[in-house]
Amino acid sequence: MIQAINHIGIAVKNIEESKALYKKIFNVEHFHEEIVQEQKVIVASFKVGEVMIELTAPTDEQSPIANFLAKRGEGIHHIAFACDSIHNDLQKLGEQGIQLIHNVPTQGAHDMLIGFLHPKSTGGVLMELCQHNSELIRE
Repeated sequence: MIQAINHIGIAVKNIEESKALYKKIFNVEHFHEEIVQEQKVIVASFKVGEVMIELTAPTDEQSPIANFLAKRGEGIHHIAFACDSIHNDLQKLGEQGIQLIHNVPTQGAHDMLIGFLHPKSTGGVLMELCQHNSELIRE
């Protein structure tokens, strides 16, 4: 079940230039940074209130973010929602006719499993479900 907004993903071309801009706007003192090999991206994130902002830049020309940037340019890429059972939630949504980009969760940033819902079936919004690995229900 979806519980809350976890983060807003913003596609950027250059992580360092974007960090400098967001540091000015939000007075960010520290960014969490990591490379997510499976997604071929580097992520720099910070919190605004309870919501994380995730700046995401490609590390490879074959990255989904690189494709997004080539088609649409920089900007909001997705909204991510925390859920309590990503495996069950993806399965349930798929059964309800929501087109899934990931039928099975994949590894994302912040030690989370993630799965994307296709914008063709979500009113044009790319949505991500995410769950921390430490919160996974053991079956």
